[in-house]
Amino acid sequence: MLRYFTHPVTHFAQNCSIVYDDGTLQAAIIDPGGDIDRLLAAIAGKGLKLEQIWLTHAHIDHAGGTAALAQRLQLPIIGPHPADQFWIDALPQQGAMFGFPAVDAFQPTRWLQDGDTVELAGHVLHVRHCPGHTPGHVVFHSPEMGRAFVGDVLFAGSIGRTDFPQGDHATLIASITQRLWPMGDETVFIPGHGPESTFGAERKTNPYVRGT
Repeated sequence: MLRYFTHPVTHFAQNCSIVYDDGTLQAAIIDPGGDIDRLLAAIAGKGLKLEQIWLTHAHIDHAGGTAALAQRLQLPIIGPHPADQFWIDALPQQGAMFGFPAVDAFQPTRWLQDGDTVELAGHVLHVRHCPGHTPGHVVFHSPEMGRAFVGDVLFAGSIGRTDFPQGDHATLIASITQRLWPMGDETVFIPGHGPESTFGAERKTNPYVRGT
């Protein structure tokens, strides 16, 4: 069975999620923004074997630890969509601006496109390209778990910022209504910050997307 746990990292309290198979203990990490030693300790505490890095987008709080972690464990970096290349290239500058330890840019092992899949221990998650917060943002959906890892597209009671370079409010709303809502009201989503919620709850109560 596929399981996960979430570990907030850095002063941005970014929700880094670790997805794993409870039989083989094979694991993938979603958005290792930093605090790599703490993340590895949490992973080791569960006896997991970390095999992949999956990225929703390339803002510093989500991707800041990626290069160091990939180099340390020789892990493939999967995602995001290639439209976020300029954010990856700017990671060293982002890190300096926001007080992170030295951060390196990187080259993803595999870029992701809308409709792609990622696989862990025989479990398949579906990839949706959801631009608006960043142009290359992707979301990972596991119908098996009834979970979606949505990065900074949607939050409990809010939505992602669109005032960064190449952000766009209308595009973000379209991503939410056209790409997330069809996953089903009962789907639980894990946002990049803050508590989990369901798509159904946000459709009813979120002031930014209520009634959509």
